[in-house]
Amino acid sequence: MPSINSAHILILATDGYERSELRVPLDELRKRGADVKVASIKKDSIKSWDKTDWGDSVDVDLMAKDVDVNQFDALVLPGGQINPDKLRVEEDAMRVVREFLNSGKVVAAICHAPWLLVEADALRGRQATSYWSIKTDVKNAGATWKDEKVVADEGIITSRSPDDLPAFVDKIVEEIQEGRHRRRAA
Repeated sequence: MPSINSAHILILATDGYERSELRVPLDELRKRGADVKVASIKKDSIKSWDKTDWGDSVDVDLMAKDVDVNQFDALVLPGGQINPDKLRVEEDAMRVVREFLNSGKVVAAICHAPWLLVEADALRGRQATSYWSIKTDVKNAGATWKDEKVVADEGIITSRSPDDLPAFVDKIVEEIQEGRHRRRAA
């Protein structure tokens, strides 16, 4: 079982990520000792959406096309309406999501980010949650949708909104420390 203070975690995002849904996991997981990198479909930095308007930016460590899943223990997918909608149509981003899912490593998606799991066909027969406005999308993808702060099903973690970030981060730590999960390929 990997310890959180030796874990390597990747956050995949692009412009329009919900600020708190990237910043809180980034900061909290680093505080707990994890090495956390940010990948994107664009270079340099990506701009957040902070509740009702554009917010600050975060530097990008590597391009999605260059991600080697073998170098990481977990994938975190922040939400926001814009970010996952942009990522789910980008093959480089979806390759990263699918490879993490196929590896059995932890994949954590919050708010609108379960759209990426829908696109990867990873929710069929699973329990999941999401922001309420995409509940029907998650259900139509074959998941049993639950109105809970955090839902974990064989290492796939989902949460509803920024209000659930403490539970989301705690569950990421717990699932990483459990190690790889046996699940069907996405």
